[in-house]
Amino acid sequence: MYKRQPLTVWCLWFFRDPQRQIPLDADAVICPADGRVVIIDAAAPPAELGLGAAPMARICIFMNVFNVHVNRSPVDAVVKKIAYRAGTFLNASFDKASTENERCSLLLRMDDGRLVVCVQIAGLIARRIVCRVKEGKVLGAGERFGLIRFGSRVDVYLPSGTIAAVKVGDFTAAGSTIIARLKS
Repeated sequence: MYKRQPLTVWCLWFFRDPQRQIPLDADAVICPADGRVVIIDAAAPPAELGLGAAPMARICIFMNVFNVHVNRSPVDAVVKKIAYRAGTFLNASFDKASTENERCSLLLRMDDGRLVVCVQIAGLIARRIVCRVKEGKVLGAGERFGLIRFGSRVDVYLPSGTIAAVKVGDFTAAGSTIIARLKS
């Protein structure tokens, strides 16, 4: 019994969900995950969402096993579509994890019609993606929508004209770090 206590304590610590001070800024894109920015580029959103191959601005946040793994909405929006895709479990810090790994993609529609995509990606150790919302759910910026267990990544695809407010290597906090600014 004694030997199980450290594992139990570690699991409780791993699944922590601290309160965050969410910025009240209509043009801000709030970080959906604790972690480190590993990629900022333009890429086609996941094919299963049916948005075509036109590239969108993309910011990728890698979560290691020490980060909080609760995921939050980057903007005020309605969940228009949720698409799960089975896949491999490569190291989530690799660029090809976006296309090869198991993932759950959320298509978010803002009030003005702009689309934002938030993709939960399983990693080398992570084997369980949890999405706790359904299509039609209205999410506030910074509101919790799911989690990924034991190391993973979240990619955010943003509308044209969005300006990154972070750079590769920056550390982020879900629900409180501003990762980009939307063009008004």
